[in-house]
Amino acid sequence: MMSNDTMKRIVLASRPDGPPTPDNFRLEELPMPAPGPGEILVRTIWLSLDPYMRGRMDAGPSYAAPVEIGATMEGGCVGQVIESNNPDFSVGDFVDHRFGWCTHGVSDGKGLRKLDPEVAPLSANLGVLGMPGMTAYAGLNIHGRPKEGETLVVGAATGAVGTMVGQLAKAQGLRVVGVAGGPEKCAYATETLGFDACLDHRAASTPHDLRVAMGEACPDGVDIYFENVGGKTLEAVLPLMNTFGRIPICGVISWYNAGGLGEGASEGQNHLPRTWRAILVKRLSVRGFIVTDHYDQFPEFLDLVGPMVKDGRIQYRETIAEGLESAPQALISLLEGGNFGKQLVAVSEDPTRK
Repeated sequence: MMSNDTMKRIVLASRPDGPPTPDNFRLEELPMPAPGPGEILVRTIWLSLDPYMRGRMDAGPSYAAPVEIGATMEGGCVGQVIESNNPDFSVGDFVDHRFGWCTHGVSDGKGLRKLDPEVAPLSANLGVLGMPGMTAYAGLNIHGRPKEGETLVVGAATGAVGTMVGQLAKAQGLRVVGVAGGPEKCAYATETLGFDACLDHRAASTPHDLRVAMGEACPDGVDIYFENVGGKTLEAVLPLMNTFGRIPICGVISWYNAGGLGEGASEGQNHLPRTWRAILVKRLSVRGFIVTDHYDQFPEFLDLVGPMVKDGRIQYRETIAEGLESAPQALISLLEGGNFGKQLVAVSEDPTRK
């Protein structure tokens, strides 16, 4: 049990070879940090777990530096100020921060955003009103360039990003087809989120089977494929893409545990020539993007989506793991599709949660 004089954190103990295991993480207990002049001490309430974290566990080059061995695992959090030497923050304020997988952290306040629990539950600021929601908004509107009446397909349709992509697209008059794992998730996509159809990729043994089902769900072809997963979902969608279609690439979850490159991810075949040809002959716009490239539009995103969350036009779901110690197994499960909606860790008590 942690005393008031100590904090806990989870560090990267070793780099995974394939899927991560609990042995790749280590729980440590440290002295409680003290805020200096102009600083605040924050107690973490909610920790966000996201697929990108798997990439940060590898040493290879990427859009961001990897987590070093022995360093705190990276992640976004929501917390409460418990000590303040900064006039801009008062004890009791709620803030979002990026201290990572830890129970407490010290900050000078730069880059922190104050949160109002009257607008939305605190946890929502790590999902629909946080990085995943902004990812969906930017990928769809900036790179997907949606038009009313078009057809959009989104993989990982009931994940934190996929749920937002589909609902924002429906609000703009698109036909939305999701791909998710299992009948419960597919039913949630259609019955609660309002998708026009949702296909169970686990029920399709081959990309061909999924393609046939997708062709039936997308009789007019696919104009936008919001790429979250890669793998057989990509293989199924690509032949159905319409000329001048758009593919915003947010992630390729199905390949992360294969080192991120997908080698051997589909029976060892090299699908690059066929993929490249489809991009050419259909004049597709394929654009990888990182959400931080578009954070200048975060206020605009909040102005649009905040009221939609508050009045229920945007629905969301959360999977919650209890206690910091549960984070490693929760991330492992997330990468295998075990979450339903946004994956969170309840690090400490949320005083606003009813």
